[in-house]
Amino acid sequence: MKKNIVKRIAFTELQTLLFSPVAWLVLILFTFMSAMNFSDILIRSVRSEVLHRGITNLTLNRFAGGEGFFRNVLGFLQLYIPLLTMGLMSREFSSGSIKLLYSSPVKTTQIILGKFLAMAVFCLLLITIVFIYVLIGSRAIENFDWGLVLSGMLGIYLLIITYSAIGLFMSSLTFYRIVAAVMTITFIVLLNLADSFGQSVDFVREITYWLSIAGRADQFISGLICSEDVLYFLIITSLFLTLSSLRLQAAREKIHLTKAWTKYAVAFLVAMFLGYLTSRPILMTYYDATQTKQRSLTKNSQNIVKKVTGGLKMTTYVNIFDNSAFAAIPEAQKSDKRPFMQLIRYKPGIQMEYAYYYAPTLSSDLIAYNPGLSTEKLITKSLEKMKGLRRSEVLSLPDMNKIIDLKAEGYQLVRVLERDNGDKVFLRMFDDLEMYPSEHEISAALKRMTMVHPPLVGYLRGQGERDLEQTNDASYSRFATEKSFRNSLVNHGFDFVVIGLEKDIPVNINILIIADMRKKLNKQEQSHLDAYINRGGSLIVLGDIHRQEIMNPILSKIGVNFLAGQLVQFTGEDYSPDFIVSEATTAAKNLSYFFDGGESFLVTMPGAVGLSYRTDMGFDVKPILVTKSKGVWNEQETFDFIDKIPKLNEAAGKVEKSYPTAISMVRKINGKQQRVMIFGDADCMSNNEIGRTRQGLASQNFNLILGTFNWLSGNEFPVDTRRREPIDNNIIINMHEAKMFKMLLMWVFPSLLLFGYLLLWLRRRGR
Repeated sequence: MKKNIVKRIAFTELQTLLFSPVAWLVLILFTFMSAMNFSDILIRSVRSEVLHRGITNLTLNRFAGGEGFFRNVLGFLQLYIPLLTMGLMSREFSSGSIKLLYSSPVKTTQIILGKFLAMAVFCLLLITIVFIYVLIGSRAIENFDWGLVLSGMLGIYLLIITYSAIGLFMSSLTFYRIVAAVMTITFIVLLNLADSFGQSVDFVREITYWLSIAGRADQFISGLICSEDVLYFLIITSLFLTLSSLRLQAAREKIHLTKAWTKYAVAFLVAMFLGYLTSRPILMTYYDATQTKQRSLTKNSQNIVKKVTGGLKMTTYVNIFDNSAFAAIPEAQKSDKRPFMQLIRYKPGIQMEYAYYYAPTLSSDLIAYNPGLSTEKLITKSLEKMKGLRRSEVLSLPDMNKIIDLKAEGYQLVRVLERDNGDKVFLRMFDDLEMYPSEHEISAALKRMTMVHPPLVGYLRGQGERDLEQTNDASYSRFATEKSFRNSLVNHGFDFVVIGLEKDIPVNINILIIADMRKKLNKQEQSHLDAYINRGGSLIVLGDIHRQEIMNPILSKIGVNFLAGQLVQFTGEDYSPDFIVSEATTAAKNLSYFFDGGESFLVTMPGAVGLSYRTDMGFDVKPILVTKSKGVWNEQETFDFIDKIPKLNEAAGKVEKSYPTAISMVRKINGKQQRVMIFGDADCMSNNEIGRTRQGLASQNFNLILGTFNWLSGNEFPVDTRRREPIDNNIIINMHEAKMFKMLLMWVFPSLLLFGYLLLWLRRRGR
């Protein structure tokens, strides 16, 4: 009986809506505006396909992207729903029909549920209109991602029925429809802004951040269904339905204001308690609806997280003088945790803590712009802008040093991941637009914690080699030790240590780098190097022009020789003859996925020597970089490439052919595989060369470095976080069809709705 009453009220209310010119106006406007937006997206997509612009992941880009269809739909509905709900209860109050409802054997809960059910059905009608555009999208996009789009539609529906519940409550507060609409829009805006209130206070932060409706549908739209978001919409909807019922009950029974407000408060507190429970990571569940599971960690990363057994704590150390401190101040902590939600999803028990201190740092505008200001005044000036952070919470540098020494990190914002067993690893912020560590860096940090012998790279010094930490053009700091650079190997699982050959190379060193030596080894140094090679240590040797006599002795025992002279290549008028462009071989692409750079993997070498090698020394030797076979030879006569042009003189022994400029060597020794990589140029990995661009020449020098170290580390680091490529990359309709869809959606479809309303109006008028 109760269900029948609710259905009857819902049916009556739905009839009222369908006979309302406002509801039909909303339908027609929504259809037209959505059609205009969708048609524009469709035509742009077809045009991009015709121009071969190579847009991939089309379903995500066109429906869920920053200017995607679903994003615009949300903007329309946020304005239209208040127009539909403004009369749900206001109409009953202003017409006096509420008295009939009060005098009938109908509970206030049934009235509210009936009204809400009518709106839920009408919202389904709006979603059906959206679904029509989705169907056309599936016709236009090859391998359409249905899971992503249906997830997005679910999110939109949950959001608009939540808006409907809010509008119903606002309508129950006033006799005037316009006032109800304005109140609904205002409250929706306030809910969107809720997460900006009280973020500096721990307790208030949890409440307002959960209460905020901003971005709640975003996860659905991008293809991830999270239990927290689903339950958020259900809890908020239930809260406002309860408040609406209590409001009618108070008016019907003339309940005292204090008692009524007590009931409101209880309903609110129950909702907040449920919200707190459902937002606990340990209780949250997820479903990735995308066809390539792009909203989840890759399988490799998931396996790494599983190996991190026991407790895990992430402590963020914030220097209040540092420029990046504002990313992790108390009022920004919720936003600061957002980039780590994937980690929290797969490791829900992770503890996240913040520690604040002060220390002088080079990355401080505060110190630079306030010379001579005392430390205490700098602290006061900094805390004035950091709401919620008390002076007593900020440690001095000596006190912080008792906890952890951050000098090597430059006292910049840094995180430390720590396991129960005491294993620690740094997780850094980077000097780029993204700033935060991505899955690549997080997975590398976690994997390093789980390894018994993580890769330790020894860098040989003492014979005039290039520097590992200086930032000049010839040095190697950019790819190796620059902590603020995202792709630096120190952020991808490798540690570097500078060593000499005065004594034996430590046994914990896995990889040794010898780069551009300028002085020969003495017998003792050579014996220490030989001992390292004989025990099976991996090795990178980078030679260069004029270094053959110095470096050939260290390679002769493994059958490799740097050719006398230097290579020349005529690549074009813009480049000097000593500018060599090498290309990766098929063998290189088998070593590491980093070498698979498409049709051509080109490496630039400003000044290189060729390599010769023997195959009878126990190594499996393969060229991994080679020059072109035409226009390249080994020059031993002319070395002044500014005033002279080298010439191919076959009588002088110059041979035009393809020369290897880098080789890989593998052998089995002492029960393990020894891997060696030798390069005929030391500049190809330098700070200058990996950061340099040349018009018309897409070099892959940095991928060469990543591939080299990936192979030498046994393909452990950098961590392979590749995921399945999207398959919805093609538009399969032409421009004529797109324009036909535009005419159909923008003019025919809305006209049919208008015609339907006129027929309904005329029929009703005739009756």
